[in-house]
Amino acid sequence: MIIALEEAKYKLISLRSDIKDLGNALRIEELKSKIAELEAQTLEPGFWNNPENSTKVTQTIKQSKDTVEDYEKLCSKLEDAIALAEMAIEENDESCVPEVEAELAEIETTAEKERISVLLCGEYDSSNAIVSFHPGAGGTEAQDWAQMLYRMITRWAEKSGFKVKLVDWLDGDEAGLKSATVIVEGNNAYGYLKSENGVHRLVRVSPFDAAGRRHTSFASIEVMPEFADVDKVELRDEDLEITAHRSSGAGGQHINKTDSAIRIVHKPTGIVVGCQTERSQLQNKETALKMLKAKLMEIKLRERLDTIEEIQGNKTNIEWGSQIRSYVFMPYTLVKDNRTGYEDGNIQSVMDGNIDGFINAYLKMNAKQ
Repeated sequence: MIIALEEAKYKLISLRSDIKDLGNALRIEELKSKIAELEAQTLEPGFWNNPENSTKVTQTIKQSKDTVEDYEKLCSKLEDAIALAEMAIEENDESCVPEVEAELAEIETTAEKERISVLLCGEYDSSNAIVSFHPGAGGTEAQDWAQMLYRMITRWAEKSGFKVKLVDWLDGDEAGLKSATVIVEGNNAYGYLKSENGVHRLVRVSPFDAAGRRHTSFASIEVMPEFADVDKVELRDEDLEITAHRSSGAGGQHINKTDSAIRIVHKPTGIVVGCQTERSQLQNKETALKMLKAKLMEIKLRERLDTIEEIQGNKTNIEWGSQIRSYVFMPYTLVKDNRTGYEDGNIQSVMDGNIDGFINAYLKMNAKQ
């Protein structure tokens, strides 16, 4: 067992150089200087008179501090683990082996996660993510699949320390959902979740089929950043069809069961957004309009168009051949990403939100392009 401690100690010490390299990649010293400069700006006269700029600066300060704090915690954890291993070896204490090995595994996992965060250098990667779920054709089976994906993403977000805010929910006919939207709040939420944008394919024996036949179903996950400057997008009243309806669904008792829910259709593009979780119809309308502007801005940026009037709805069919990932429950169990080739045979773990392997593979693939 002492050999196990020696091996763990060797691995921990070898991690010192890797983590030092990680600190250079994260530009920790530069971030510390940047934090000091920005904090000095907040003390200047008139700084808070410009809400747009002050919000941007304070967000940057918080994100930078979080990065520095996470890195310094990792360094401290590494040195504590090395000290524990050395003490156990010196005292010939075999009972410490599980604890040292657990610390090593956690440090390796955390270091890999921070290494992946270096790849999140896109303009909007640090933003919150607006995530929507839509079933494909197939009725109840597809609607149930959309809810399974909703659970997978929200479980991942909560495990990863993000805050999940339910914005809209439309119940399925018998089970599942017809549509749902959440905002995942936290540093790099969009950067990580953009890997999930696309059509997801399910193969299983349907619990809704009395004959016990195998079914293939599709559902889509739409991910876009929560833009800070959506107010630049102008909407014309004649282009909007706004309706109020009674809230329902996953919000339970926290949803106001009055006609306060809002659904908005943008006629030129066919985009539909909704919100039902705010306290009033006015707040729901404001949130829905903000999401609509974000969708229009995302399309505008993607297609590099000059004016909103030129936007055409660009919808991918939620069907065979367009999927980014397949989830097979029967006749074997396997989740495979069609873009990266990454796969995981523990399908229940994936459905419980353990999708970091898929996210990391996607980010690494994009970094090489």
